[in-house]
Amino acid sequence: MRGQTQHESGHTMRGEIPRGRTRHERECAVRAHPRSPLRSRGFALVPVVFLIVVVALLATIALRVSIGQQQTVTVALQQARALAAARAGIDWAAYSALNGTCTGGTLNLTEASLNGYTVTVTCSATAFTEGNASYQSYSIAATATSGSYGTADFVQRVVRATFTSAT
Repeated sequence: MRGQTQHESGHTMRGEIPRGRTRHERECAVRAHPRSPLRSRGFALVPVVFLIVVVALLATIALRVSIGQQQTVTVALQQARALAAARAGIDWAAYSALNGTCTGGTLNLTEASLNGYTVTVTCSATAFTEGNASYQSYSIAATATSGSYGTADFVQRVVRATFTSAT
């Protein structure tokens, strides 16, 4: 029988090659045997390598999506803070203008979440009359910035407003 040997006890063992054959015949018989260790060597390697590559690819995609989402949230938060800083500049200039001083200036904010924002405010006054009364119209622009232009953390918001001294 091919691929089987009968021992002195009379039992046949699978996978053993009779001794009467040449070395080449024995190697060919081992390779031809369906359960030969030489024939099935490396069989599981291909699916395992494929699985490792697929898992690594999925992990890379998940990491990139996560980083992108984190950056989107960070930029949105910085933009909301810049808008709040610009509105604070409008409020400051409106208060100053309605109390008699329409001058621009630069505000370097240092409190809470607006720390690090710079607000540049411009204010211009125009006199007008209505009936017998004289009033002022104030045009105010506030530009809030944070970070350096050209970098990933740069954000800028501009807010414009018009107020009058009429009640």
